[in-house]
Formats: sequence, structure tokens, C-alpha cells
Amino acid sequence: MYGKAFAPEYQGALTTLSVNASLTDVLTAGTEQLAAAERAGQHAEVARSGLAVAEAHRRLGQVREADRAWKASYRAAREAGDVAAMAWALWSGGTLARQRGAFPLARRLLALAADLGERGGDVVVRGYSLAGLAETGRIQGDYEAVGRLHEQLLAEARRRGEARHTVWALEGIAQMHRNSGDLDTALTLFQEAAEISARADDRRGHAWALRGLADLVSVRDGDTERALALLSEAESTCRAMDLTSALAYNHKMRGNVLYRAARYTEARDLYRQALAEFGAMSEPRGKALARLGLAKSLARLGRDRSETAAELAALATELERIGLRHARAMVARAEQELGIGTESARPGGATVEAVR
Repeated sequence: MYGKAFAPEYQGALTTLSVNASLTDVLTAGTEQLAAAERAGQHAEVARSGLAVAEAHRRLGQVREADRAWKASYRAAREAGDVAAMAWALWSGGTLARQRGAFPLARRLLALAADLGERGGDVVVRGYSLAGLAETGRIQGDYEAVGRLHEQLLAEARRRGEARHTVWALEGIAQMHRNSGDLDTALTLFQEAAEISARADDRRGHAWALRGLADLVSVRDGDTERALALLSEAESTCRAMDLTSALAYNHKMRGNVLYRAARYTEARDLYRQALAEFGAMSEPRGKALARLGLAKSLARLGRDRSETAAELAALATELERIGLRHARAMVARAEQELGIGTESARPGGATVEAVR
């Protein structure tokens, strides 16, 4: 049985904040508490409130502010001798690094966070840090290496009745099945994630689950209108909570759904919107994936084949640069679909629609 979802990253005087609080409200409360703690010289509280500030900035897509905030939180935690708070700050920094596409840095910071979490006796931050490492590997397409870790973390979350972490693990495992072609298993797992997150009032997790369901309803069942309705429901949550990154990925998925339905003009417009949103938050992975969808849409709308070929070649280079190991396969699939030369192709692999 799962209890109500909670946000362990809201700590100290901010533990009363709801997991569903608007990020703008979190940032306001965190900034106020941070200033009060600094005036009082309370280093531990500076670290804890600074963590909420860092996470609010990160999820709002404010990269520079998030980077400054997690580092300041870490310094304050070190000054206070609070090992667990140091771990939480490193977790935030590692998560930000992954969001920015800096995967080697993300792995280093998250591994340090897991180690400090264990040394500091905080099983939650240790679990979140290991989850971050697993998600980093999953995003890069290294399913064999991180699949078992996802399953281990899912088992631990189920055992402790942690709804939010259970939902995260289910969604990650579902995405790997989806990308590997097992659509039925992926659908079952996303449905369970949606049910648990709804019962636990985890609106962020529910929005991601709805996005995964929309993808599968579109690609497996060809039900465009239901997929779009699911995405609209998820979008309302993203807007209510100021989930900037999740909203951009929602728009990219809407583009995917419309592209599959051969509604190329609408898909083009959604990809352009998502591209601008990812660019504003300096998220290179989402930006590259939106570019790929946009290139495909423009090709369908009559773009010159040589321009499309050049764009796809540039994207292959960019995706490999940021560490997506299946990048050339994704581009090869697009080239094959569009009847463009496959000099950079490798057989198999995921498509743009298959990447979260």
C-alpha cells in the first residue's frame, strides 16, 4: 500500500511544502527561508533551504541560477558538517548536469552523492542518487547496464511504500521496454504508474505517466485523438506546477503524435515550439530531439532533400557529442524513412518518437 507522495528535497523549514506546489511558490518560499537562515548564521538550514531553491530553479529551466544554488547549498552543508545535506546538494548538481547533457559530470556527482548519502545515513538521498545514475544510463541507451538497477530500485521503493519513487522506476522501466519494441509491457507499466501516482496525488509523476501512455496509444493503437487528450491533461498539470522541462517534452511528444498521424504542418509547429522551449532552458538533449522531429516534418512538407540530409548529418554529430549512444541509429532510421542516403546509418535502433 502506498502513502501520499512527498518531496524529500523540500527540507528544514520547508518540509510543509506539498510535492505538488507550484515551482514559483517553492522558489519564493525557499528564497525567503534561505535569506532568514543566512541572517541567523544557520549553515545547516542554509543548505536545506538552498536545496529547494536549486531544485526550483532547475525545474523552471533556470540553469545558471540552479548551478549557483546547488553549489552554495553544498558549501553551507560542508560548513555545517552535515554529510546528508552535502549528498542532497550533489544530487541536485548531478541532476542538473544530466539535464544539461553533461553525462560524465552527472555520473561523477551522483556517485559521490550516493556515497555521502550512505555515509550520512540518509537512505532516501542514496536511493535518489542511485536512481539518478540509472536514469543517466537509460537516457544514453545503456539499458543492459542500468536495467537491473532500475528493477532493484523499484523493488526497494515498493517495499518501503514510496509512491513517488515507485512511479519513477516504473516509468523508467516502461520507457526502456517501449524503446526496445515491447509496447504491451510498456503500456502495462505506464498504466500502473498512472494509477499509483493518481492515488498518491503525485501530479508530476502522473503527468509523465500520461505522456508515456499517450505515446503508446499513438504508436501502438493509432488512436491520435486519445493520445492528444492524454497530453492535454498532462499539460494542464505542467502549467499549474510550472514544470517547464516536462511541458517542453509534452509539446515534443504532441509533435510526435501529430507526425505519426501525417498532420505534418501541426507537427512542425509543435516541434518548433518545443525547440524554442528547450533552447531557453539550455537542455541540449531535448533540443536535439525536437530538431530531429522538425527535420522530418519539414522533409514531409517538401524541404529540399540536400538540406534535410545535411541537417540529419549535423544532428548525428550533435547527439553523439552529448552522449546518446544510439544517435546514429536514430538518424539512420529517419534517413531510411525519408529515402535519404544512409552513409551514417547503422541498422536497428530507436526512433525520435521512442526517446523521452
